[in-house]
Amino acid sequence: MSKYTTGELAKLYNVSVRTVQFYDTKGLLPPTELSEGGRRLYNDDDLRKFQLIITLKAIGLSLNSIKSVLESEFSGKILAILLDEQEKSLADEIDVRQKQLDMINVIKESIRDKAIIPANTVLGIEDIMEKRNKVRNKKKLAMIYTGVGIAVASGLLFMAWLVASRIWWGLAVYISVAIIGLLISTFQLKDNEFICPKCDSVFKPSLRRAFFSTGSHKLHWTTCPECGHRDWCVLRKQNQSREAGNND
Repeated sequence: MSKYTTGELAKLYNVSVRTVQFYDTKGLLPPTELSEGGRRLYNDDDLRKFQLIITLKAIGLSLNSIKSVLESEFSGKILAILLDEQEKSLADEIDVRQKQLDMINVIKESIRDKAIIPANTVLGIEDIMEKRNKVRNKKKLAMIYTGVGIAVASGLLFMAWLVASRIWWGLAVYISVAIIGLLISTFQLKDNEFICPKCDSVFKPSLRRAFFSTGSHKLHWTTCPECGHRDWCVLRKQNQSREAGNND
């Protein structure tokens, strides 16, 4: 089995030595062994793990999420599902861009020929722009939902302190924030579904399970109702899966 130094591993993937060392300090990529001189040494298994870390980071996962995924026995499957969803998202974006280019060409030809621009072309551009804005807004709301969920869940101890200290106005503010977070979560969950990395089941989470589970806008630590396996399940938008099915 081959052995790699920190510098060799960094050179293979065009990253800095400090990046590899940083992943080590975070517990993501500890060396298999140390040389007599104290240098970090990595083997082929570490190389594959490093590939996984870089890919998950490129997809947009946080270091904490990456560390949790690496600890899963289905880490490779989780990555495959994430990449599949990313591929679908990019394919949809390419389709939208191509339609925009086609409409622009129609408009340019109409202007050149001094002809009337077809009404369906103008309406089509408006429709595409409206869909893009909706996608952007949903992404923003997903980030807000995740942040509020984490804040409310981690604030339970704070609420207990407010009750013990009899700071009733603070408790009222906290409850108001919690209600807002719950409403945001409800709005988000109506379009969300999870994919289990073990049995490939697609399921819609209950409000309680999704709201109080750990996760991000791409992954959630939850239990699959089909096989009972608890792991990092990939989150996707329900309407996107329907559109993909319609395109097929």
